[in-house]
Amino acid sequence: MPDELTWRGGARYSSLVIDQQSDTRERLVATARELFWAHGYHATGISRILAEAGAGSGSLYHFFRSKEALLLAVLDHYLELLDPVIVEPAFSRTTDPLARIGALLDVYREALLATGFVGGCPIGNLALEVSDLGPEVREGLQRNFRAWCARVEACLAAALPSQPADVHATLATFVLTVMEGAVMQARASRSIAPFDASVRHLRAYLDHLTAEATE
Repeated sequence: MPDELTWRGGARYSSLVIDQQSDTRERLVATARELFWAHGYHATGISRILAEAGAGSGSLYHFFRSKEALLLAVLDHYLELLDPVIVEPAFSRTTDPLARIGALLDVYREALLATGFVGGCPIGNLALEVSDLGPEVREGLQRNFRAWCARVEACLAAALPSQPADVHATLATFVLTVMEGAVMQARASRSIAPFDASVRHLRAYLDHLTAEATE
């Protein structure tokens, strides 16, 4: 039977191996996320993901059964990043519920300008490219869209409390549709004008609904 020192040494070794494996998996997911966003899912080869992640040739299939499984992990990662990276910074700018929706849309506007209209919304990009891969991928995309809409829906519920929940849900989907379409048009024209026009009309519509509800 091993003594305490041997056991504790083995535990430390096991912990180190687990940490290294976890670190490698996280690097693969983070690298794939960046490459899929920059170049697309189909154009990104496994060899490039491994090389840029600094991982061995067999690492990917040690953690993921396929490239599609890695994509699912990337979609889960985006879901984890939604609040800390997108929603919370936007909502910290204001406490007004409709202004929070505007601040959320401003995040995408700022990203378009910062990247020179390259990249766009990563989930929107993937939805256009990989939604035919299968139901698991579509569900991963939908989880991200539903989570985004849920944050907007909460703002609409606060701004329009007299409206039923199904109206809030429909309006939240409409906001998502406007955002994705505005991003796509801005990228296609290499101009922020289509984005600003779309968001301006959306804001006018939401203001109208709020005024109507108040009356």
